[in-house]
Amino acid sequence: MELNRRTLLVGGGAGAGLLLAWGLWPRSYRPNLVANPGEAIFNAFLKIGEDGHIVVVVPQAEMGQGVWTSLPQVLADELGADWRTVAVEPAPISPLYANDFLIGEAAQNMMPDLLKGVGGWAARQFAIRSAMMVTGGSSSIRGFEARFREAGAAARALLCAAAGKRWNADWRACDTAAGFVTRGDDRLRFGELAAEAAALDVPKGVTLRAVGAGGLSGRPVPRIDLPSKVDGSARFAGDVRVQDMVYAAVRHGPHGATSLAGVDKKAAEKVAGTIAVVENPGWVAAVATNGWAAERALDAMRPRFTTQGPFPDSASIDKALAAALDGDEATRFFAVGDVDAAFQNAKGLKVDYGVPVAVHAAMEPLVATARLTGDKLEIWMPTQAPGLSRSVVAGAMGMAEAQVTIYPMLVGGGFGRKIENDAAVQAAIIAREVRRPVQLTWSRRDDIQQDRYRPPARGRLSAALGKGGEILGWQARIAAPAAMASMGSRLMPGSGEPGAKAELSAVEGALPPYAIPAIAIDHLPADIGIPTGIWRSVAHSYTAFFTESFVDELARIAAIEPLSFRMQMMGGNTRLAHCLTTVTAMGGWDGGVAGSVQGLACHSSFGSHVAMLVEARVGEGQQISVDRVFAAVDCGRIVHPEIVRQQIEGGIVWGIAAALGATTGFTRGMADARNFDALNLPILATTPEIQIELIASKEEPGGVGEIAVPPVAPAIANALFAATGQRLRSLPLAIG
Repeated sequence: MELNRRTLLVGGGAGAGLLLAWGLWPRSYRPNLVANPGEAIFNAFLKIGEDGHIVVVVPQAEMGQGVWTSLPQVLADELGADWRTVAVEPAPISPLYANDFLIGEAAQNMMPDLLKGVGGWAARQFAIRSAMMVTGGSSSIRGFEARFREAGAAARALLCAAAGKRWNADWRACDTAAGFVTRGDDRLRFGELAAEAAALDVPKGVTLRAVGAGGLSGRPVPRIDLPSKVDGSARFAGDVRVQDMVYAAVRHGPHGATSLAGVDKKAAEKVAGTIAVVENPGWVAAVATNGWAAERALDAMRPRFTTQGPFPDSASIDKALAAALDGDEATRFFAVGDVDAAFQNAKGLKVDYGVPVAVHAAMEPLVATARLTGDKLEIWMPTQAPGLSRSVVAGAMGMAEAQVTIYPMLVGGGFGRKIENDAAVQAAIIAREVRRPVQLTWSRRDDIQQDRYRPPARGRLSAALGKGGEILGWQARIAAPAAMASMGSRLMPGSGEPGAKAELSAVEGALPPYAIPAIAIDHLPADIGIPTGIWRSVAHSYTAFFTESFVDELARIAAIEPLSFRMQMMGGNTRLAHCLTTVTAMGGWDGGVAGSVQGLACHSSFGSHVAMLVEARVGEGQQISVDRVFAAVDCGRIVHPEIVRQQIEGGIVWGIAAALGATTGFTRGMADARNFDALNLPILATTPEIQIELIASKEEPGGVGEIAVPPVAPAIANALFAATGQRLRSLPLAIG
């Protein structure tokens, strides 16, 4: 792979598609970084100081997933840096940092085979030209590893060229290691060469090193973000302090066609510290000298809301899903073979599964700080999509995007919720009204009440079995809101009606990973009256529950041990098969026989493969206890093994929460849950023993942040069936 300055300036890792776009759409993208005194900008991803410090510019939000370590690790390995000198800086909004991989992948999945290449290329160009910076879809390593390697390789070549000039030697005779350029016994520090090197053109013939040649990639180097999080010096949006700042709290009404009807301002003003009350059609805010006073003022003013039409509630949601599932408004997104023929004269099974809404419940609720100075607006916020945040805030304020500056902060848990901008828009409006900088923090109650929930879903799965127990045909009808359209209508107003049409994203992961000759997967959109959005592992979180629970049922009907039943259908899916054989060896798989406490599940998502063996039992008071979880993971080439383990462990705990709770009912448009105590979340005392095996692989990196969530719930359900003989087909799991 040959690099030059122009390929880096237009995005590097995007490859030939971007070079073609350069010719068709002549526009120069140049880094909009700011160099501190003594720093030299090498490219959009790297600055080096004369004292030798290295600043890696990362466009992806650090949400605890370790991306501020793993992506700098990729670049530093290629550069030949000393890890102790590496720091991180969040990227400014720029087309150079667009996550065109994520957008292109999504577009390709929606296109017919004939148009996949063109559709993916067009989507990537749209993402780049729109500066669509997004952290999500387990795409950070998959989408940016190549670009960071290329940036490191180009900088290494420039440093070698600068050293070669001093030594009167060919740059190719030089190398880098531990922060030095070397040639035999000659050594020069990066800092000594930085300014001179950055002024050169990238020499021709630059090639990438072997991965890990710099001694960093593939190793558990110290996390860059961890020390500040441990000692409390890390700055989140709630830590922002600006001169003359005041604090705001907000209250929302029920879901539905709701508007503010009135407040008791005089009662609010009696609360010490209250400065103002800001009314909006959909919400009301109290502004005070501190957050506690703002919340008390909200309570005192007793906001009244009016709702036109019926309130959405738990019963209406169930009714909407049932009507959709029984209806005929199905769109078929996957079709293999002749499903109708497969079901003729074959033994069959048809069952329904269900999952409720799932809440995000991140440790950090929505928060934003806004400062309006003249015609310039500044926003400090946790965001997974700073470019979209800027666009939405500017639109809400009637401003040009150039007038809005977004400062992306560390994110205290995103999981898809912080791709949206509710608090930022409200903070900006409040700041305009009170003419002072404002920090708005949502209460936990409003964070749950106004969540953009993982959509509820109902699945009707049918299968035809052959005489030998093999699956001849498979059909899945999935009723669920069109969450991606719902989110898109909020992020990009005018992009379409929320929930009006079926969408592929609603059935992602529903295609079984098995060699079945006839398959049909349908989506039936349901309008539930509650806003929905993306959630950790998105639709995979429920489609895997449907699929792997159903496979276990079919294995029992076929009288075939569940592991053998799966393995006989694996076909060419060797990586997932390897995960299955590995995890059953790890956990001492007993076949899941009656009276056993073991359950098995597997799933492929985001370019990675996971198999899980769970031991679960029913204790006193019919309480479900998960005692041990074994996971075998093939996520391709690994950058930082300990971060991968951390993400798999976190995904397992998240999956247990979703299996046993993490939901809420609704009464008269209001969420029943008000705080963490209503969500039945795992605590340290109930967290199981977790063992993880990372399977060595030379394949391209897959995602890791979301892949452990999908197989957890079906593995627990399958274990409980083995233990009790009771088949649980709905989440949250409960023994009746």
